[in-house]
Amino acid sequence: MARYRAVIAYEGSAYHGFQRLRGAAAAPTVQGALEAALARLTGQAVAIVAAGRTDSGVHASGQVIAFDLVWQHSETALQNALNALLPDDIAVLHLALAADDFHPRYQAAARTYEYRAYFAAVRQPLLARKHWRIAPPCDLALMNSAAALLVGQHDFASFGTPPLGERGTTQRTVFAAAWQALPDQFGVPCAVFRITADAFLYRMVRAIVGSLAAVGQGKLRLAAFEAAFRAADRSAIRQLAPPHGLTLTEVTFRETNADSKRENARWSAEDEIQDLHTYP
Repeated sequence: MARYRAVIAYEGSAYHGFQRLRGAAAAPTVQGALEAALARLTGQAVAIVAAGRTDSGVHASGQVIAFDLVWQHSETALQNALNALLPDDIAVLHLALAADDFHPRYQAAARTYEYRAYFAAVRQPLLARKHWRIAPPCDLALMNSAAALLVGQHDFASFGTPPLGERGTTQRTVFAAAWQALPDQFGVPCAVFRITADAFLYRMVRAIVGSLAAVGQGKLRLAAFEAAFRAADRSAIRQLAPPHGLTLTEVTFRETNADSKRENARWSAEDEIQDLHTYP
C-alpha cells in the first residue's frame, strides 16, 4: 500500500461539486468519478481526499488529491490508465508517490482561485461556460481599491460560513487579491480576479466577486463595501457571483504540519463526507 499525490483538472459544469455527498448517489461528482475509475482499474475501494472541495459548477486546473493504493506498476502507468478511464472533462495532469503522512488538505499553505468575467450587453456563447457576463461594465480600478481591503488576516464572516469541524472560525488570511484586465475575446472585454489565501469559507470567493462587481458598477459604494466587510455578518453581503466563472488554479504546501501528523494521515471516507462545506 502506497500513498499517491496527483494534480487534476476538471471542467465542473456537469458535476455536483467535487465532494461525494451522502444521499446524492444520482448526482455526479468529481470525487465519485475519480474513485469509480480507481475501483474499475484496481478492484479496490479507494477514498480520495482533496485540497479544496469545490462547489457545483466550479472548475479546477490545479486541484491536488491524495489516495492510498496497492499498485505494482509505475506512476506513469497509473496516470495513463486513469486518464483512459476518466471522462473527458476530468484529467490527471501529474501523479507521483507521496510521503506516507502527506495530506493535501491539512498540509496546504495556500490556495489560489481565479474568477473570470466579461463585460457585454449581449451574451457571448463562446465565453458563457467559463465567464460571468457582467453588464454594465465595471471600473477595475475601483474594484481593486475594494479588493485591497481584503489583504491580510481578517474576519471574513460577511462573505461566507465556516466549514464543519473547524470550531466555527471565520478568520482567514488573504495574501493577494486583485483584478486584471485580459485581452478582448471575440471583441468582448474580459477580466480575471485572482485571490490567494490560507483557506476559504464556503462560497467566500463568489460572495467577494459579486460584491466587487457591485462596487465596480457603482451599485455599492466603496465605503459601504468596507463597512459590510468589517461587520463580520453574513447578512451584510447579499451578492453572490455564479459558480461557472470560478476555477481553483493552484495549491501550495508546507513541508510538515502538526495537524496532518495528529490525523496520522489516514482518513476514512465517513470522516470526509461529514465535512461538506470547506471551500468555495
